[in-house]
Amino acid sequence: MKKSNFLKLFVLASFIMPAFLTNAQSKLDKQVLMTIGDQDITAKEFCDVYYKNNLKSDVIEKKTVDEYLDLFTTFRMKVMEAERMKLDTSAKFQKELAGYRKQLAKPFMSSDDITDELIQEAYERKQKDIRASHILIRCDKNALPSDTLKAYNKAMDIRKKALAKGADFAALADQYSEDPSAKGMKATNDSPARPGNHGDLGYFTVFDMVYPFETGAYKTKEGEISMPVRSDFGYHIIKVQSVTDAMGMIQAAHIFLQLPYDASEEDVAAMKQKADNIYKELMDKDGKNWTEKVNQYTDDKGTIVRDGALSPFTVSRIVPEFIEVCKSLEIGQIAKPVRTNYGFHIIKLLNKSGIDTFEKEKQGLAERIEKDMRSKKSEEMVLKQVKSEYKFKQNDKHLEAFLATIDSTILDKTYEPSNKADLNASLFSLEGNPTKVRDFVDYIKKNMTKQKFATPATYAYQLYEDFSNGVVMDYADAHLEDKYPEFKALVQEYKDGILLFDLMDKEVWDKAVKDTVGLEQFHQRNADKYMWGDRVFATIVTITKPESLPKVKALLDNGIELDSLYRTVHRDSIPGVFVRRGYYQKGDDNSVDKTEWKVGVRNEIPSTVDQSTTIVCIREVRKPEQKTLKEARGLVTSDYQVELEQQWVKSLKERYPVKINEKVLDKVRQMYQ
Repeated sequence: MKKSNFLKLFVLASFIMPAFLTNAQSKLDKQVLMTIGDQDITAKEFCDVYYKNNLKSDVIEKKTVDEYLDLFTTFRMKVMEAERMKLDTSAKFQKELAGYRKQLAKPFMSSDDITDELIQEAYERKQKDIRASHILIRCDKNALPSDTLKAYNKAMDIRKKALAKGADFAALADQYSEDPSAKGMKATNDSPARPGNHGDLGYFTVFDMVYPFETGAYKTKEGEISMPVRSDFGYHIIKVQSVTDAMGMIQAAHIFLQLPYDASEEDVAAMKQKADNIYKELMDKDGKNWTEKVNQYTDDKGTIVRDGALSPFTVSRIVPEFIEVCKSLEIGQIAKPVRTNYGFHIIKLLNKSGIDTFEKEKQGLAERIEKDMRSKKSEEMVLKQVKSEYKFKQNDKHLEAFLATIDSTILDKTYEPSNKADLNASLFSLEGNPTKVRDFVDYIKKNMTKQKFATPATYAYQLYEDFSNGVVMDYADAHLEDKYPEFKALVQEYKDGILLFDLMDKEVWDKAVKDTVGLEQFHQRNADKYMWGDRVFATIVTITKPESLPKVKALLDNGIELDSLYRTVHRDSIPGVFVRRGYYQKGDDNSVDKTEWKVGVRNEIPSTVDQSTTIVCIREVRKPEQKTLKEARGLVTSDYQVELEQQWVKSLKERYPVKINEKVLDKVRQMYQ
């Protein structure tokens, strides 16, 4: 179980607690609802958690007060046990909690005004999917002005060429773009060849590209070419190919016929014919035989159990040819085969979410903005507010005097402070607390890097800006728990969640995996729960070359041992023959399902869409039987974990006896009736 998923079971999705409590609850706030071991739990502590996780959240199955009280009690006992074992004092725990706290603090360290503007902008952009190409001229984000101007002028010259009548943007991308994906990649020992995209970035929407590029694309009309757009990568010349209504989250299924990138024209033509034949068979029955054809023909074996359905995706996650088809379909429709760099796809559109109302999208957009570079706008506003709130005062005289002592050694990472520098001088203060030159010197030594394009003065001032801003924000961060009670509660919930995960891993999950003797005994006690259904052991021979079929049939007619068939085929160089064998239950393999389950039966199944033939040989028929521990280890381990947890919780209840104040509990029940 992933820790991030586990924590979600215990922590609110929302960062804002109820603004007020009812009068009834206010009276209960300080009353003790229960005692667990020697720890008193107030009604407010329970009610806050119950409200957030049952009434305010979107859980499907709401718990009654009594149902949740039992869950809450078990949870608190486990946390108390973790604290007794001092799991919260380990370096690993402290580091992990600090990481979560840093993430949780972000919403409290942003400006609502700027964030609201960014959310509105993101929502408007989310309404459209854009397909665009670009030509990149690289330019380091810290490049000297002269180098920046040189890159810009080069981009402008290329843009002029792109605007010329009859200009081919893809050809210009091949010739000039410094984005490696434009030209592709030759095959190496470590990776196959990858074709170039000729500058075509496919479809994308808000948050899929770096913010400056996204802004440039959304401000360029369909069919037009942008002015050079600056990002950390350099200058982009963007051509917007299409702007269409957003599909949102897409669900689609496909029958996939794989082709190698270097497939011959003959192989491509044969595969296209096969794809067309499959499509015809689908259309002959109005697509009602979709599941059957997926099972028979798709090369995407991982999707067979889902009738060819891919995991839900957005437009930026799939090649543009695939997206083009999805955009042309109504839900439930099946498209003619389309070729991509990977092969041929017959696509069926299952669903598309579209874009929801602003109110429903708002929270998700806000969370994305927190992780995106556009959040810097909000951070800049917060920095200004924090400096005012905590009375930031900079001593310009001391700062200028110190910066004047810095020489070129800072550019090659060998800087040491000059004896002229007053290390005790105050650079700035927060609420009267000074930060001195020596603090900044320590920061320089830890953070300076070699510089090619900066001067000592500009680089030193850049480091000072980063240093002073960091000190200011760290100061504000250290006071968050005092300023925002809801933040303090949220951090506590994450702390409890991490502790519980670590404890469960130690006492249940990891223990079940390592306790091989206990696992074996559990399996023996519960063996009847882990059963195979009816099965056959079969050999499946697939012949893709018609000229090889008589040779394979002759071998089988002559009684060749099936174990030797594979070796014989390779020894005699019989092409297009593939042999596999194993145990199969109903539904595991379409060809086996079409064969009578009797020992010695041989079934020849010709394909209806290409020239291949499948031969199934039934070698053994087995009745339902118990699975060995090796065969059922995953299920057995999961069930054993449940048993271990039940035993462990029983022992916790003995260590931490629970006393309920029934009068207070009745008042809580009445409040949530």
